[in-house]
Amino acid sequence: MLKVYLLLSLSAMMMMVVNGLNSDGQTLLSLSTHWRTSSSLVSTTWKIYNASDPCLWAGVACNSDNHRVVSLDLSGFQLSGELGPEISRLAQLKSLNLSFNRLAGSIPSQLSNCTLLRYLDLSHNAFSGPIPPLPKSLIYLDLSLNQFVGGRLPTELGECINLQQFAVVGSGLTGPIPSSFGNLTNMTLLYLSENQLSGNIPPELGNCSSLVDLQLDANQLEGTIPNELGLLNLTYLYLFSNRLTGEVPMSIWKSQTLEHLLIYENSLFGELPVELTYMKHLKQITLFTNHFSGIIPQTLGINATLTVLDFNNNSFTGPIPPYLCSRNQLEKLILGLNNLQGPIPPQLWKCRSLKRLILRGNTNLTGVFPDVVDNPNLSYLSLENNFFTGQIPASFGMLTNITEINLSMNRLSGVLPLEFGNLLGLQALNLSYNALEGPLPSQLANCKRLLNLDASHNLFNGSIPASLQTMSGLLTLDLSENHFTGSIPMFLSQFGSLIELRLGGNSLGGKIPSSIVELKALGILNLSHNCLTGDIPSGFSKLVMLEQLDVSHNRLTGTLASLAGMRVLTDLNISYNIFMGQIPATLLKFLNSSFYAFSGNPGLCVDCVLNSCEAARDLRRCAHPSAKQKGLTKFQTAMVALGTSTFLFAFVIGIGLMLHCRRREKHDIEEIYDDKVDDDSLFYKVMEATDDLDDRYIIGRGAHGTVYKASLGRGDGVYAVKKLMFGGSKEGSTSMVREIETVGKVRHRNLVKLEDFWIKKDYGLILYKYMHNGSLHDILHEVHPPPLLDWSIRCNIALGTAHGLAYLHFDCHPAIVHRDIKPMNILLDSELEPHISDFGIAKLLDQSTPALMSGTLRGTVGYIAPENAFTSTKSMESDVYSYGVVLLELITRKKAVDPSFEDGLDIVRWVRSVWNEKVEIEVVVDPDLFDDLYDGFVREQVTEVLQLALKCTLTESSRRPTMRDVVKQLEDVHSSNSYRSKQLQLQLQLK
Repeated sequence: MLKVYLLLSLSAMMMMVVNGLNSDGQTLLSLSTHWRTSSSLVSTTWKIYNASDPCLWAGVACNSDNHRVVSLDLSGFQLSGELGPEISRLAQLKSLNLSFNRLAGSIPSQLSNCTLLRYLDLSHNAFSGPIPPLPKSLIYLDLSLNQFVGGRLPTELGECINLQQFAVVGSGLTGPIPSSFGNLTNMTLLYLSENQLSGNIPPELGNCSSLVDLQLDANQLEGTIPNELGLLNLTYLYLFSNRLTGEVPMSIWKSQTLEHLLIYENSLFGELPVELTYMKHLKQITLFTNHFSGIIPQTLGINATLTVLDFNNNSFTGPIPPYLCSRNQLEKLILGLNNLQGPIPPQLWKCRSLKRLILRGNTNLTGVFPDVVDNPNLSYLSLENNFFTGQIPASFGMLTNITEINLSMNRLSGVLPLEFGNLLGLQALNLSYNALEGPLPSQLANCKRLLNLDASHNLFNGSIPASLQTMSGLLTLDLSENHFTGSIPMFLSQFGSLIELRLGGNSLGGKIPSSIVELKALGILNLSHNCLTGDIPSGFSKLVMLEQLDVSHNRLTGTLASLAGMRVLTDLNISYNIFMGQIPATLLKFLNSSFYAFSGNPGLCVDCVLNSCEAARDLRRCAHPSAKQKGLTKFQTAMVALGTSTFLFAFVIGIGLMLHCRRREKHDIEEIYDDKVDDDSLFYKVMEATDDLDDRYIIGRGAHGTVYKASLGRGDGVYAVKKLMFGGSKEGSTSMVREIETVGKVRHRNLVKLEDFWIKKDYGLILYKYMHNGSLHDILHEVHPPPLLDWSIRCNIALGTAHGLAYLHFDCHPAIVHRDIKPMNILLDSELEPHISDFGIAKLLDQSTPALMSGTLRGTVGYIAPENAFTSTKSMESDVYSYGVVLLELITRKKAVDPSFEDGLDIVRWVRSVWNEKVEIEVVVDPDLFDDLYDGFVREQVTEVLQLALKCTLTESSRRPTMRDVVKQLEDVHSSNSYRSKQLQLQLQLK
């Protein structure tokens, strides 16, 4: 409507005032016909007021002498449309700023006719196509954050010899950096980051004698760093996240102007020369994730005013340099994952400017902690996985602004100082895998902001202090593998945000508190290897998020009835207790997933009438009293007989397969034709809601059917209806039966739930709940503009899908192989929770169907495992491969067979080709995740999941992880994400 109004008012205005406008005014009006905007500034000032004088229009500036337009600044005016060729008619134009709009299309080549143009900013738009020749008069040029995908940097830009600042960041450019850029001797700033530029860094850039800021990071540049760059007077040199190799030129280490040297995530190697210590202006140096080795120069820091030093993940040896903070300006020191030796220099403990100190994973750092000087800034301390010994000094209590401490996996002993209670801002404390002893000090209760407390695998004793109830915001509490005694505290039920509680491996006694069922957010509960007695409290089904439960090796009694309603439970261990009675049907899946889940409970039994007992060989069978026994009436006997007959009849006709993960008997397809359609009201509602399955209700098509959306009205819900046409053919009918058989009998939160089905001679209908966000394929590749998916969302989708597959592989008997895992078959509900769908070609592992072993290819190109290229197999490893491809799509947002790949490459080979032994994460990852990657915590997670995806897609199937292994690794990532998210939320609340 706005567009129509704009065009009408524009036409009327042009008729009224065209004779009163100068040529520049007419040009501006002509330009505006290409635009749409919701900004009132353009529509009001250009077309209603001051219509005869363009120099008074918004964003327009003129020469005072001749009233010709010299500047057009419409930055952030919400313009969409295109930049018309009329722009070339503004002959006096010196400055053009159209940044932060939504303009698309090509940059008009006529722009080169604006021979006086000095300032051009078209950044933050959607311009595409090649970059055309531009005016040689330019001094400032910014084309960043556009969509020049596959485009190249024009060699002709080297002719703009007056250019001083040039940026084109994050715009999809490919190809080399032109050597002609060496002609830009007046250029002070060159930003080409976050593209896909390749080839070597041209040594001709050394001719840019005015250059002080060079940023070429996050590309695919290779080769060595040219020595010529070190001869410039650079202040900023960003070359990180490329494919650079070789040693850093000595000219770089001798630079007397460099302040920021960021060359991390490459394949650089060599030792650091002593010349590095004479770089007097050096403030930030990051070399992490390379192959540097040798001893770090011990005088590093004496001359420079270092603020950030990150040498993480290299092969440095020797001691930590003692003078890194000699100027007392060092804020971040990261030396983790190296081979450093010896103690922490005392000078570092006295560095009052230090905010983050990370020395984790050196293993050879030794010694005792000296007294810590009051540090007003230290907020993060990570010393885990080293060889530190002795006691934790009480002076740790002086770190009053610290938020996270990790001292795990060392050789620390003694008691935990009472002074830890002074750390009022502490949010995470990890003391695990040491030899700390004594009781937990009650003073810890002062740490009311604590979110994560891990004191596991120590020698702590005594009872769990009641004073800890002040930590009501805890997300994880791990006190396992200690010597705690007494009972499980009642106050734990007050921890409403708790997602993980581990108290196993202690000497806790008494009953499990009934109030524990109030922990609605709890996902993991481990109370194993204690001395607990009594029953499992009733109401355990209230723990709707509980996925892992371990109460093994206790003295618990009673039945398992209170666990029967646990719907999302994926891991259960109740072994070696004194439980009695029949195992609930909902728990029988754990007989397949773990042979020890119920061991050591002689009083437990399995009902083998209604449930398969193949996996329960070590459990006794439940006794069934005969109809003649006292208390069994004739009516009850008749009901039992009727129920048994009904079940057997259902089993014979195939419907029983919807309820149990068991071996399917062979049936003729005619036996399951559904005659209930004639009086089925739900069927008629579906047909009425879709106008008898009219095409306008289609929401998807696939190899196994067409999907319709059926909105049944208020209270009846919205459904997806899958129609399979088989024209009476047995093969088509069998495909549907297989889907009904597979989907109907499984129950898992990450699998679609079959609501109903109807089969006729020519077609069949399957009814599912409608998924409001469509498929994963839709939100990754089809929805425009693409929705923003941050890392936590992608991680949750990956984990949920893995849970669903692991359930099929390990919790169903016989196991189920999906055989067509791909984003189109992963549906997303309103909360973006994934649900695996489309079991039309799923195959039960214990079935033998020779017809399916023919040369017919099953699955989807790009997702088929190499071993299935010419035959159709039934291994779980092929599902793992397909799942790995899905992981790669989640990370890269590229299709399995993407048009951007070179001929013959699929996503697996493309990722492997650009990964090149070391982390090149920005080259692989979806650009929409770049902001997330600035958080090193997230960067590590994305890298870990990418490496997992590459393991899943290994050519040799036996080397791939199982889906259980995948779930375990992703759970570690997801729990870290959950903790981090809660932590950030709490920080925002506290602010």
